[in-house]
Order: sequence, then structure tokens, then C-alpha cells
Amino acid sequence: MPPRTRRPTPPAMPVPPGAREVFTDGACAGNPGPGGWAWAVDQAVWASGREAPSTNQRMEIRAALEAVRSLDGPLLIVSDSTYVVNCFRDAWWRGWRTRGWVNTARKPVANRDLWEPLVDAVESRGDIAFRWVKGHSGDRMNDFVDRLAVAASKKG
Repeated sequence: MPPRTRRPTPPAMPVPPGAREVFTDGACAGNPGPGGWAWAVDQAVWASGREAPSTNQRMEIRAALEAVRSLDGPLLIVSDSTYVVNCFRDAWWRGWRTRGWVNTARKPVANRDLWEPLVDAVESRGDIAFRWVKGHSGDRMNDFVDRLAVAASKKG
């Protein structure tokens, strides 16, 4: 049997001129369980919140949505969620919309209540890009938003 070949990784999204980096993360104590989300431009400009019950994926999407809602101007959203990044890098959302918010498995898109406003905002603004960062790899800002999201999931 021949070895499996991997599809090449699509190129990174072009970053809008003048974009600020904003790091986002979501956390969940159990899946489902109490969830937390966070975004941060730096250690002085950030926000976080919680939702219970929730899931990891919901909190990852919510973190990006809250950043987009809160911050004006061009953004580069940096996330350790391939689910969030690939949705925009690979334009999954276009297929979801075309199919009436149904995925390729012909099932309703999970978390549509968060995806739809995020997709609408990103599309209408036209000045947002997404980049993936490996989680728990020593990236100072990714570690910071992770701590914020975990702390938010424990409040309440």
C-alpha cells in the first residue's frame, strides 16, 4: 500500500495593512461544562467572560466574536483553534451559507448562533485575518489569554 500523502497546507491569509494582533482563546472545565473565553491585544487591553454550560469549540468561537465586536480597525486574530482559523483561511463558511448552514456531512453547523454573527462581521468589515499559533507552546500572549479563559471558566 502506498504511503498516504497529505494535502498541502493552504497559504496563510493576507494580513490587512496596519492590523493589530489580538490573541483569542477559549477554555472549558469539562466538555460540556463551564466555559470561558478571552481576547487580548496586550496585557493591559483585554476582555474575558464565561458561559455555562458550554464547550471548548463554542468558547474559541466566542473569543474571536467578542474581539471582533470590541475592537475597531484592521485585526489579525491569532488563535490556537484550527477550527476557528481554518473556517476563515479555507472559507468553510461560504459552503455553510450556500448549503443553508449545513456542513458537508449534511448536518446542521454546530454553534451557528456564534458562527453566523462572526462570519457576518468578518465579511462586512473586510479587514480581519486569522493566524494559527500552537497552544501551550510558550507563546507569551497565547499563554496569557489561556490563563484568562481558564480563570473566566471558574468564575460564577
